[in-house]
Formats: sequence, structure tokens, C-alpha cells
Amino acid sequence: MDRQPGEQPRGRRRGVGARVSSGLAWFVCLLCVGLAAGSLTLALLNGRSLGEIVIEEGIIAIATLTVAFSVVGALIASHRPRNPIGWVFCAAALFQGLANIGTEYATYALITEPGSVPLGAGMSWLGSWIWAPGLGLILVFLPLLFPDGRLPSRRWLWVGWVGGASIAMISVLALILLWPERGPALLGAPVREEGGPRWTLDVLVETVAFPLMLIAGLAAVVSLFARFRRARGEERQQIKWFAYAAALTLFWIFLVEVLPDSSLLFEAFTAVVGVLVIPSIPIAAGVAIMRYRLYDIDRIINRTLVYGALTVFLALIYFGSVVGLQYVFRTLAGGDSNLVIVASTLTIAALFSPLRRGIQTFIDRRFYRNRYDAAKTLEAFSATLRDETDLGRLGDDLVAVAQETVQPAHVSLWLRRSSGGVAGRKPA
Repeated sequence: MDRQPGEQPRGRRRGVGARVSSGLAWFVCLLCVGLAAGSLTLALLNGRSLGEIVIEEGIIAIATLTVAFSVVGALIASHRPRNPIGWVFCAAALFQGLANIGTEYATYALITEPGSVPLGAGMSWLGSWIWAPGLGLILVFLPLLFPDGRLPSRRWLWVGWVGGASIAMISVLALILLWPERGPALLGAPVREEGGPRWTLDVLVETVAFPLMLIAGLAAVVSLFARFRRARGEERQQIKWFAYAAALTLFWIFLVEVLPDSSLLFEAFTAVVGVLVIPSIPIAAGVAIMRYRLYDIDRIINRTLVYGALTVFLALIYFGSVVGLQYVFRTLAGGDSNLVIVASTLTIAALFSPLRRGIQTFIDRRFYRNRYDAAKTLEAFSATLRDETDLGRLGDDLVAVAQETVQPAHVSLWLRRSSGGVAGRKPA
């Protein structure tokens, strides 16, 4: 087929487009890393304590989210430019980074060193609403489009429209209502004037826009489950990676929001764990989309279930034995004894291995039944192999074991005769 004069080959156009996409993605990544570093630097210049940066304001958590999402997004967008997931990550990171640095920049320009840098009022206005598109992309469009960047089917199109409408509602309302309020008034001051612009915005966001976003996010999660039920092979493993990271993140949020402990030590612990948990979703999504060691997720989930349950059981046994033995020693000896701690520790050490094997067996039987049955079948065949002397019966047993454990479409067994010939055997 002849090309028109001056027309570039299609392969060359694709190569140029891929380089442009890769360059743009890595530019956004570098920009996000700069925003994260700038927000932390400005927080220190604003005189914020380590507790405020790590715990109260969550600046370090948002900076971690910005870096993790942007790096993984750039990797996906540069290697899979046609997959929108990489660009969703990049855009979400950019919006969250702008929200984080906007507040810190405005604080420095308007409160810490008034008038030292320009655009303080505009940055306070930007930081007060730019979080909404980032949150909507993560909450709605990431689970809706994962892993191939397409909807599960056209019937889920309404979820994207509802999610987009909620993002647009928050953004447009904030653009209009908060512009006259830009300045120091937006930097953490409570809303006092009922009926004012900020009060109206808070009411509309809390009663209309944010519930719509949550509904769309919940529907997006349901669409991911529907996609998983129809998925096969690699796509199923990809969704497992994403679901594992999402479950880990939700569990961390549950610990932070639901548990009543509000001590400084607990808050510091959850903040440090959060810095480790927050990157789990982009990392898992990157592993899934890049298909790097994709099938390791089953082993990771299995080990998480086993050792998570083992930790809970051992903790309950330890504290139960400490309380019980303390009561016994207090009743018999009239006081506490260090022997209680020693006895409890020895009990835990003795129970660790048998309890782990019991939990492993239960989880394999309950969640990995096919693998458990295959292991038991191979174990039984190994015992038969030691005792069986009839080659014909042994061949039948071997074929039956292969069919039961591997479940192939066809099985053939070939045995070499002592005379040098070859005989073939096939199951009926």
C-alpha cells in the first residue's frame, strides 16, 4: 500500500507517540516528587512539629501517596501508554500534591512570613478544593477501570458519570464559593457564619456531592467483583493483587478510625504503618499491570492469612495465660511473680509450630481446596509407590493421580520395555 508524500510510517508514528507519552509521564512524576518535597520543606519552615507532620496534619502520608502514585503511574504510562490506569495514577498524584503544597505554601506566604512570596491567597484557594479530583480518581475510576483501562461492560457507564458529576460538583462549587474567601480565612479557621459561602459549600459537599462520590465508589468496587467473577487466567491474578492491597489499606483505615485508643504512641504507630501501607495500592497495581511475578499473589495471600491468624491466636493465648497465671500466683503466693511471663513465653514457643501447621491446614482446606486435595492425593500415591510391585497397576494409579491433581485435557503414559521397545498406555 503506497504512502502519501511526506507521510511517516505507522510504526514510526507509534514510536514517537510512545516517547512523548513516556516523557510526559516522567515529567509529571518529577513534578509530583518536587511537590512532595516542597510540602515537607514548607511544613518545617512553618514551624510544624514532627507530630503535626506525621500524625495530626498527615503531611507525610499525603507526600508518600503523591510519590508512590506518580512513580508507579509513570512506569505504567511509559510501558503501557494505551492503558489509562497509569494516567489515573499520575493525575491523582498531581492533584494530591497540589493540595498538600497549596496549604503549606499559603500558610508560609500569609502567616509565617506575610508577603515574602506571591500568590499566597490563590494557593490557599487552590489547596482547599483540588483534593476532590484526586480522591475521586482513586475512589471511583481506579477500581472501575482496573486492570485494562476499560469498563467491565457498558452497563457500568453510569458509575463513571456519577463519579464525574460528584467531582465536578465539589470543584465547581469550591471554585465559585471559595474565591471571595481566599486568604488566611481558608487556612484551618472554623466555619462560624451560618449561611455564608463556606457554610453553604460544606453543607452541599457533605449532603450531596460526597455521598454521590461514595455511592459511585461502592458501585465501582462491585464492578470489580463482577469483573473478577468473569475473569480467567492473568486478569484474575491482576485483580487479586489489587484486591489484596485494597483490603490491606481498608484494614489500616479501620484501625485508625474505629479503635478507641487515642494515645500518642498508638497514633504514631498507625502513622508509621500508614506510610508503609499507602504505597501498597499503586505497587500492587503496577505489579499486576506489568505482570511481574503475577502468580506470587496466591502465596502472599496464603501467608498473610496464616501468619495474621497465628498472630491473633498467639496474642490471645499469651495475654490469657498471663492474666490466668497472675490470678493463680496472686491467690497462692499472695503476689505477682516473674514466672508468669516466663511460663507464658514458653507456652507460646511450644505452641507456635503446631498452631501454625493447624492454621495452614485449615486455610488450605477452606480456601485452597484444590491444592489441598492435590497434596493429599500425591501423599497417598507416594505411600502406594513404596508398596506397589505390579507395573500395570502402578501405571493406572499414576494416570489417575495426574488426572485428579493436574486435570489435563489428555493423559498418556509411555513405558519402555526391557527389550528396548516402547509401549504406550492411555486411560480409558
